[in-house]
Amino acid sequence: MKCKKIILIITLLILSISSTFSFADNENITLSSDAAVLIDASSGRVLYDKNMSEKKYPASTTKILTAILAIENCELSDIATVSYNAVSSVPSGYSTASLQVGEELTIEQLLNVLLIHSANEAGFVLAEHIGGSVSSFSTMMNTKAIEIGCTNTHFTNPSGIFDEEHYSTAYDLALITQYCMKNETFRNIVSKTSCTIPATNKYDKRTYTNTNELLINSKNNSSNYYEYAIGIKTGYTSGSKHCLISASLKDGLELICVILGANGTSNGLSPRAQDSKTLYEYAYNNYSLKNIVSKDSKITETKISNGTNDTKNLDILLENDITALVENSENLDNISPEITVYDNLSAPISSGSVVGYVKYIIDGIEYKENLVASHDVIKSNIGLKIFWFLFLLIILYLLSRLLDNNRNKNKKNSRKRNRRTKRK
Repeated sequence: MKCKKIILIITLLILSISSTFSFADNENITLSSDAAVLIDASSGRVLYDKNMSEKKYPASTTKILTAILAIENCELSDIATVSYNAVSSVPSGYSTASLQVGEELTIEQLLNVLLIHSANEAGFVLAEHIGGSVSSFSTMMNTKAIEIGCTNTHFTNPSGIFDEEHYSTAYDLALITQYCMKNETFRNIVSKTSCTIPATNKYDKRTYTNTNELLINSKNNSSNYYEYAIGIKTGYTSGSKHCLISASLKDGLELICVILGANGTSNGLSPRAQDSKTLYEYAYNNYSLKNIVSKDSKITETKISNGTNDTKNLDILLENDITALVENSENLDNISPEITVYDNLSAPISSGSVVGYVKYIIDGIEYKENLVASHDVIKSNIGLKIFWFLFLLIILYLLSRLLDNNRNKNKKNSRKRNRRTKRK
């Protein structure tokens, strides 16, 4: 009996210790924010979700869509002029860069104050410059959101000024961010800790600090700073509370995090920054990029029917590495690929040319890569040889017939001459 009790106690101790040191999971994560989502920037795989599909007010995180539309529709050196409407459209209490009516700035300068300082009037300047009006630009925004894949997003203005009809979801914003981060100009701007606008026709030089706590490392902000953060955009209105879209990069793994509806700063800690850091650490502790198959690995082989004997047996290789985001505890040994080699492959085939593709499905995500030829496959000329051989046989046959005809003709002529000689 004593023995059983001792075993039970030891078992409970082991379980307690193991649970203390186990990695976090979704159920054990506690966030103060109303909604959040964490995705893999490459595949879009959702690693964490809290109310990610619920309609929320995005505040200034809206500006990332305004920015990408400006980047795609303008040259960075284009000049835009600040209108009275752009300045007057920003309600009191909202962030501005003190742009002046009639002031001329480049699109690049406007993007910097829009994304780094969160200057609301800069969004309206861009909207009027690109769409002709805020209404037309809002239509462009909503069209672009649908193209990206958003299903519950509707914007009425370019800056995130509060409006009950101006809404999105954490997941939709993550999709927009994933799209934006593929653009190098966007990536470069949102990663800056500050920006400087040189003197313009209306104003002296201005310098602004990024509002993203994750990017700023100072005595007053060290607890909110995250060394792997690479952007992106903050937001706040009284209706939306504190919002933050961010991205991080560690050991080749890039993540996107959206936090909506966080409470205000307490004791120097920013809940939106702390929630973001919690999710990043959860992901980096539990997931990693693993090489599933290496470039130039032999995937399969095939035979090219019209190739020469020494080249027709073709190895089919992987064009590039296949890397997947997987849980650290996951065993990948039993993952089977779906291999497709194109039908009716025919010589000549050049080394490295695409001859098919391979797919791996891991945790519901498809990883697809081209398959290429390992070497040149030279077209066999045996058909031509057979043709010339048959042609030669025909020629020889015809010559033989011609010679036989000539011999027969000569024999006939010879017999005729002999008969004439006998008559004489």
